[in-house]
Amino acid sequence: MQSRLSLALVLLAFSLDAAERKFEFGDMNLDQPPPGFRNAVTGAGKPGDWKIILDDVPPLLAPLTPQAPTVTKRAVLAQTAQDPADEHFPLLIYQEETFSDFTLTTRFKTVRGTVEQMAGIAFRVQNETNYYVVRASSLGNTFRFYKVVNGQRGNLIGPEVPIPSGIWHDLMVECKGNQIRCQLDGKEVIPPLIDTSFNSGKIGFWTKSDSVSYFADTKIVYPRRELPAQALVREMAKKYPRLLGLKVYVPGSDVKTTRLIASKDEKEIGQPGAKTEREVIGRGETYFGKDKDSVSVIMPLRDRNGDAIAAARVVMKSFAGQTEENAIVRAAPIVKEMQARVQSLQDLIE
Repeated sequence: MQSRLSLALVLLAFSLDAAERKFEFGDMNLDQPPPGFRNAVTGAGKPGDWKIILDDVPPLLAPLTPQAPTVTKRAVLAQTAQDPADEHFPLLIYQEETFSDFTLTTRFKTVRGTVEQMAGIAFRVQNETNYYVVRASSLGNTFRFYKVVNGQRGNLIGPEVPIPSGIWHDLMVECKGNQIRCQLDGKEVIPPLIDTSFNSGKIGFWTKSDSVSYFADTKIVYPRRELPAQALVREMAKKYPRLLGLKVYVPGSDVKTTRLIASKDEKEIGQPGAKTEREVIGRGETYFGKDKDSVSVIMPLRDRNGDAIAAARVVMKSFAGQTEENAIVRAAPIVKEMQARVQSLQDLIE
């Protein structure tokens, strides 16, 4: 059940007007694909062999001193299968969220390949036969954008430009409405584009034929949107104004973590949960806690099958003679009202 509940092995940070996802591979198992992604292929052949490996990666910022190391051994994402078929495009698609407007930055390195040495980003992905892609070729010395519609490649747009193999390069993709911008190593070598084929979609890592390519330092910044869970919490807090706090936690990056996705105090959103929230979701049981002036009741929110998918923490002012039993009685109608609006995890996060 955990794989079904897991949101992603990413870090999620909120600001007032934007959210940011960083794909961190350092905490993932080596020689395994990253969780939260789907392995796919466009065209002929089998899906690629995507896995986490160690490689020497230069720092994002220039060293402060000449003595500082120029590279460090870090976990990166690699596609290592080498299918020589020409119409063979391995994809690793991030499944946990759909993006409309966003700015994606990543670093890539083409490592080897006889037929091709390519690396790219697929974006606004509908499925493996419909998406945009921007890709770099070290053998062809080209940086190109094109779209795939029903599995057919459109016109290739972009210049010839040297892209040495074995060297880390920077790639940026920005989508705003129907406008698309692409940069290579900080330069906008492709003029801004306009296309209305896909308004939103998933993102994915992309290669071609027998290309072995690595990716690192991938980050997506996108307009912050209010999750349904936050709208629900705000509605409940307005209906029950005497509540000191109301929060919703969901499973985090693994079985040992949870993450706060909604709160009466919005500044808290994004914080990790504690062992208590994890146990409430894992066991589907109610928890009671008491402080000097307040009590907390944490109850599971369940999907249509009765499985616990989230934890709702209700914080109330304590009173003389407060007991666990009457605290649960006070909190239960609030959580019951929330539960009536939840049939699946998607009802909270999409």
